[in-house]
Amino acid sequence: EMTIATYTGFSIVAFFNILWLSLPFSNRKMGWMLGDGLRETIQMDGFAADKIVSNFLSFNIGEVTIPTGMILLLLLTCFVVSVFFKTKTGLAIYAGGVNPKFAEAAGLNIDRSRVIANIISTVLAGIGIIIYSQGYGYAQIYNGPLNMAFPAVAAILIGGASVNKASITNVIIGTILYQGLVTMTPTVMNAIVHLDISEVIRIIVSNGMIVYALTRKTEGGK
Repeated sequence: EMTIATYTGFSIVAFFNILWLSLPFSNRKMGWMLGDGLRETIQMDGFAADKIVSNFLSFNIGEVTIPTGMILLLLLTCFVVSVFFKTKTGLAIYAGGVNPKFAEAAGLNIDRSRVIANIISTVLAGIGIIIYSQGYGYAQIYNGPLNMAFPAVAAILIGGASVNKASITNVIIGTILYQGLVTMTPTVMNAIVHLDISEVIRIIVSNGMIVYALTRKTEGGK
């Protein structure tokens, strides 16, 4: 199931790459200078959305900028998702993830719950890419979404989530731990081996955590 969803998503990215190359764009900041097609990277300078969330109520403590808008948006998103999983649909999705056979025996439509869960996760991922783009000042169009899936899964697994169960706490803790590993480990390794292997470390951490989560035994997988 997870493999099918992954390759389906990757296929959609490849399909849209064809569209980005062929569709006409009148805005020269987005399209190529000659001919049709969309640029691979779009600079956000001059767009109204540039750092609109990052600069909202932001303030400085010394040389450190506190992005109050980003923090508030994160807390709001966590609250909305937490409330959703207390609704009837949210409980059905949760039950189907923890114990699909029991949920199906209780009369829940597991396939419908999976479709809704995939739609919600895709929408949240799309919003996340937009927030990421406005914060860093550029948008990656073509293969940018491929750089998001595995790190997100690895982060939530590092936070203590399992294949069958996850929580908002796992997301927050996992994101902090994952970003700490990805940020600090390359610095330490580069000082030891004197080579730039930051991308290698990122791949090892991301894929290693996913392999570990998929191979370890869980209570629902006996």
